[in-house]
Amino acid sequence: MALWKHILAVSVADLKKNYSKLNVEFDLWKGESDSQKYIGDMVKSLKEQGYTYESEGALVIDVAKEDDSYTVPPFILLKSDGATLYSTTDLATILERVKEYDPDQIIYVVDKRQGLHFEQVFRCAYKTKIAPEKLKLDFIGFGTMNGKDGKPFKTREGGVMRLQDLIKMIKDNVREKLKDSDSMDEAEREEIARIVGLAALKYGDLSNQITKDYVFDLDKFASFEGNTGPYIQYTVVRIKSILNKCQDLINKEELKLINPCSGVERDLMLKLASFNEVVEKSFMDRTPNKICEYLYDTANLLNRFYHDNRIISEENLEKKVSWIKLISITKAVLETGLDLLGLEVPERM
Repeated sequence: MALWKHILAVSVADLKKNYSKLNVEFDLWKGESDSQKYIGDMVKSLKEQGYTYESEGALVIDVAKEDDSYTVPPFILLKSDGATLYSTTDLATILERVKEYDPDQIIYVVDKRQGLHFEQVFRCAYKTKIAPEKLKLDFIGFGTMNGKDGKPFKTREGGVMRLQDLIKMIKDNVREKLKDSDSMDEAEREEIARIVGLAALKYGDLSNQITKDYVFDLDKFASFEGNTGPYIQYTVVRIKSILNKCQDLINKEELKLINPCSGVERDLMLKLASFNEVVEKSFMDRTPNKICEYLYDTANLLNRFYHDNRIISEENLEKKVSWIKLISITKAVLETGLDLLGLEVPERM
């Protein structure tokens, strides 16, 4: 037990270190073993209530329904030797969460190949009243990150790619792109490589539909062009640069929008107006890739608008003030969207 506790402590410390590199934190760290204290009484109660029966020595619960269009095997509570399985601990975990938190909803984000397992667990939880009817149990299955060969992403040596190695690989790629910038010292270059590298990694993952497998293309994800995190970051940095150059005017004039002067300006305004709707739909459907699509479209429109108009040198004051207001709103929307995805923006790139 002491050895197990030591291994657990080392594992959690390493996980926390890697997650911190991704700017990810958890309020609770619960392991499978935390549900063990509930299992004995749970099994006893399910037996007494008549939910269980023996099948080839194992203790099982039927979870199939008459209208099933596919086969749903019985839920195995205990193996023939009395040992527990993932199914047992997952059921006990629901029991624990209901007792301790009385949640309205529990969302499981797990490999999509575990779909049938969680279908069995959820059905068993509802059937045995461990999960009350008001509790919504949702399974979100995610796809596999593959290499260019279409197989799960591996190291050059053929082993499983570790997260810390993946983070280092993409950070090194971005640092290489920044090496020719003479205006940055080493510390700034390192910090920008960290921020942009993480954006490349996270956006590359989140921009795909979660259930689908996708190819991890390092050069594509870390590119400053196309549908990538660095491209959207670069767009925000470009806006910051324009606003810095217009700071005197911003300090002196009240920024007001006027009617759009071109089709692309109108399109950008309409796109910005739909931000709330996109965020709400992404939340309801649990599809962060919808936010990615929106940010990419918005960044494209901003860059088209930038190329079509000379914002800094515009002589019509009313028009110039309106354009500054428009790109300021665009900056706020892009930064908010990136923040929702867990991405930062550097001061320059």
